[in-house]
Amino acid sequence: MDIIIVGAGKLGYILADFLSQTENNVVMIDNDEKALERANNQLDILTFKGNGAQISVLEQFNIKNTDLLIATTDNDHSNMLICYLAKKLGCKRVIARIRDPEYSDQIDILKKQLDIDYVANPELEMAKEITAYLLKGQALNMEYFAKGKVSIASYSVNELDEMENKKIKDIILPKSVLIVAILRDGEIIIPNGDTTLQKNDIIYLIGEKESISMFRRSGNGLESNTAVKKVMILGGGKAAYYLAKKLIRNGVFVKIIERNEDRCSYLAQELPEALIIHGDATDPYLLTEENVSEVDALVSLTGFDEENLLMTLLAKKYGVGKVITKVSRSNYIPIIEQLGINNAVNPVMITAGEIMRFIQGGRVVSLFLLLGGKAEVLELIAKENSKIVGKPISELGFPKGIIIGSIVQKGKVIIPNGNSIIFPGDRLIVFCLQSEVATLEKMFYKNKGGLIDELWDYYKGFRKFTSN
Repeated sequence: MDIIIVGAGKLGYILADFLSQTENNVVMIDNDEKALERANNQLDILTFKGNGAQISVLEQFNIKNTDLLIATTDNDHSNMLICYLAKKLGCKRVIARIRDPEYSDQIDILKKQLDIDYVANPELEMAKEITAYLLKGQALNMEYFAKGKVSIASYSVNELDEMENKKIKDIILPKSVLIVAILRDGEIIIPNGDTTLQKNDIIYLIGEKESISMFRRSGNGLESNTAVKKVMILGGGKAAYYLAKKLIRNGVFVKIIERNEDRCSYLAQELPEALIIHGDATDPYLLTEENVSEVDALVSLTGFDEENLLMTLLAKKYGVGKVITKVSRSNYIPIIEQLGINNAVNPVMITAGEIMRFIQGGRVVSLFLLLGGKAEVLELIAKENSKIVGKPISELGFPKGIIIGSIVQKGKVIIPNGNSIIFPGDRLIVFCLQSEVATLEKMFYKNKGGLIDELWDYYKGFRKFTSN
């Protein structure tokens, strides 16, 4: 596919990285020369310094024949304008990042009027995930596959009873659950039965939804799932607004600490049920005065990763039951691991996963990005002409970086072994290192262009059929 990404920030960079892994022609446009230089040096893409909202710039890159444009600048209005112009000039599909809460209730209207195919909102998606964790006891970064039958979840060995220094083959897991990966010292390990779990390891489990829930309910040293009634939010940005609104709607008392006085006034007006405190959220004395030790959960959503990490450690020291921190930089993953911080969310990765899911569509029913984008979990539907159908898994020659975590066969979840056979129509939940994505595509799909091109051909055929 021919793809244009306008915006060379964190989200634009990650999307360019993912999309350039396959046989796509990716162009990145931005006015920030340093950001473009970084992308140009590290990614197999074409970069251009310019304004993506200028028709002359879009036409320079043959916008009328472009398959996809993604607008990820920091300005919502610019993103909407860029997408509108691109569509008018003939671009087949457009995606806009729109984050302002003022637009949240009219996204459907904007999409229709501006002809935008998909809208991404990192702060809103992150707020949804944190809310599910606080109110439903769902693990952070948990994802569901196969229409909710299969889940993937991550846990720290530090919060699991008696798993440290144990070999995986000696660990009793619920039926239909498999440990597919371990994050250790910032590196991914594909484990086997003799792999020994170490302190600070993060393990990734794939399995039947009920079995994953059973694992969590069984205790295992995991923090309590008692009802959350009081939540303190540090930082009053867009994510804090979305989160507070959802929590208040569910009867939770919310206290927000924000250092910007104008922002405090805005939040007090928009969230009258919340208590808004004007002050420095990183001041330990202020947290003490506001009785941080008495809240059920603390969520640190300031604009600085370093502050969020520091406040998380401080809240743990105060004995807060549930502590969540926002970390936007994926290169902080090793630091998070070493500090023993278990509940970190990355809005950029969450949004990148949602966008990639929309782009891939079709037979890739859902996708989940892990470990700072170093790995993916995909839900694929086996086709009759696929190379993987009709043979035992042991004979398929999967490399070490590809693991079939589960198979949904006639509605039943199966944890496969070497003798398992894949049949047409089976849903496969596959763990795959980013370095092995191209290999996975070749094994699942016959088209030379790979998964993205094959899905795009399908999409174009569908559009042509429905327009007649």
